[in-house]
Amino acid sequence: MPNDQDQRRAYWTEQLEKAHAFMQQVLIFPVQECGEKMAALEPAARAAGVKIEFSSAKHALGLDRLYYLRAGQIDGFLAAGEEMNRRGWCMKVEDGFRTRQMQKYCGRQPAVFDAILRSVIWELNGANPTPEFFRRRSMTLVALMPKVGTHMSGSAIDISVFRIDNGQEVDRGGPYLEMSERTPMASPFVSAAARDHRAEITAIMRRHGFVEYPWEFWHYNGGDAYEGALLGRDQPARYGAIDWSENDDSIRPITNPEQPLNSTEEFEQEIAQALTRIRG
Repeated sequence: MPNDQDQRRAYWTEQLEKAHAFMQQVLIFPVQECGEKMAALEPAARAAGVKIEFSSAKHALGLDRLYYLRAGQIDGFLAAGEEMNRRGWCMKVEDGFRTRQMQKYCGRQPAVFDAILRSVIWELNGANPTPEFFRRRSMTLVALMPKVGTHMSGSAIDISVFRIDNGQEVDRGGPYLEMSERTPMASPFVSAAARDHRAEITAIMRRHGFVEYPWEFWHYNGGDAYEGALLGRDQPARYGAIDWSENDDSIRPITNPEQPLNSTEEFEQEIAQALTRIRG
């Protein structure tokens, strides 16, 4: 009979393989970039009187986080935040738009890279992964290409949710950036209360134009290739990967968005350094 760890590993492997297959769908999903401008979330929330918090943590390389979505998503974002307020909850936005530099290095931050490597080593029952296998897992956990990283489309946010009355985090089975068999939205390895909270938060986000990424309980997006592939749309996505300048608000679609942001050689170097940190 398999033990609990065997069951957890089998589930995690199954889910990551499903996520990888989904990414292949996203890579070929058609996009017709609409050129819609970006809009800042923090001033929009203040002006609307909606209680929404924003993480003060730095991004990769110590960069400031960019709390922006496409302008057409702002009303839905505020409505979702306001509905959570009525429920006694406060949305906390953990991440928003990512530049190429942010996306390239977000998974290479030591804390994140080490967490992914630990999960891969656990999945392999203690064995070190090959660079190719690690890339396969990173494809789904940190998005290696602009086309599959919807934060680079300005159409996705990562969120946590807190109770307004006491400031405690709403239990979803783990904190933001949990990297385990508890990470998929439908994980059976979280409590019934956590599953209920995930479902309720997802229902709120769906009511206001955001769909959930099934393999991360914190990621919501809309109008992009993820949404199109998840919902079986027969029309091209309107938001694609872009280069955006905060200085002049210019938007340029990224050419060849299927090209990886990190090379195999870079992964080999990072794995060697991470193994030294983890195992000494």
